[in-house]
Amino acid sequence: MSENFETANDDEAPLEVLTLPLDGWHRQRGARMVEFAGYWMPVQYEGIIAEHLWTREHAGLFDVSHMGQLTASGEGVASALEAVLPADIAALKPGRQRYSLLLSEEGGILDDLMVTNRGDHFYLVVNGATKWDDIGHLREHLPDEITLNHLDEHGLLALQGPEAAEALGALGLKPAIAGMPEVAELKFMQAAPYFWGEVPLGVSRSGYTGEDGYEISVRGEDAAALAEALCAQPQVRPIGLGARDSLRLEAGLPLYGHDLSEETDPVSAGLAFAISKRRRAEGGFLGADPVLAALADGTYAQRVGLALEGRQAAREGALVMSGDAEVGRVTSGGFSPSLGRPIAMAYVAADKAAEGTALEIEVRGKRLPAKVVTMPFVPHRYFR
Repeated sequence: MSENFETANDDEAPLEVLTLPLDGWHRQRGARMVEFAGYWMPVQYEGIIAEHLWTREHAGLFDVSHMGQLTASGEGVASALEAVLPADIAALKPGRQRYSLLLSEEGGILDDLMVTNRGDHFYLVVNGATKWDDIGHLREHLPDEITLNHLDEHGLLALQGPEAAEALGALGLKPAIAGMPEVAELKFMQAAPYFWGEVPLGVSRSGYTGEDGYEISVRGEDAAALAEALCAQPQVRPIGLGARDSLRLEAGLPLYGHDLSEETDPVSAGLAFAISKRRRAEGGFLGADPVLAALADGTYAQRVGLALEGRQAAREGALVMSGDAEVGRVTSGGFSPSLGRPIAMAYVAADKAAEGTALEIEVRGKRLPAKVVTMPFVPHRYFR
């Protein structure tokens, strides 16, 4: 586990911890609630390992309503977004979704996000811990004619696992627009609007676990009914943030605030795929000059996967050593329930980043042998 799910220090000034639409629903189901990104969130129900393995084998329902759901609309919105994001927004067809990045002028990562073309507007999902800064950043850099809305009264549910399509299909969702695919026919990174009875839903085939699955935007007033209907399916159980973190670590997916920050750039983070071919040629996005230079010249450090020997896990901040030289630091680490051994992600010096490189990690005064391995640690199973 790489997340810190502890509450604030008692000596600090108390901050209001907000609740999400499913707060009562989680508590009724016995969730252990913790403060995360300013909200009370469920970290686990029956246990992280059990929830993790259930998701890998069946389908898990995650409440990710703390994430920021935004819409951007107005004349020239695609070009306006391209001035901020390094993605090829103009080529993004309606019903398609893309991973992208918010960058500083220095090329540092302010956040990672998903962008969907909904036809008459774009829909963005940003991280919960950074959403207010992201909204400010977007308002600052988007022209006045672009309208940015925060869907703060909507919930966001993630249904993940190999039986997710079967479970969601059992609810009888109907496409909201003629000619749109049935929900089970959506491919990875496709999105469409649906109705569950009279309830409107925004559904994308995507997620943060490496498994097949969906993310579902729903009005807050309808979130509990939808969650209840999904968990009434035999394939589905509610899953907490703890298993979400161990699943995304196995999938080799970076977490903002841990593996990504304003001090990291897309190239060293292994996210150069988010900078499209046209944008590499044309530039014109915030941070373009330093990022394009890094693409051309390489970077000092690279994000890598590490497989550790033994059973002891390495946590965020642990030093990575090559002989007597410090060559990097762990950014996420924990015990892999699927593999039965500890794994980690770290930034290491580029000359130590090749697959198979033998390194050591300092943990509590001991050196743990580790080897650089290709990510993901557990293969992705997206529905393509």
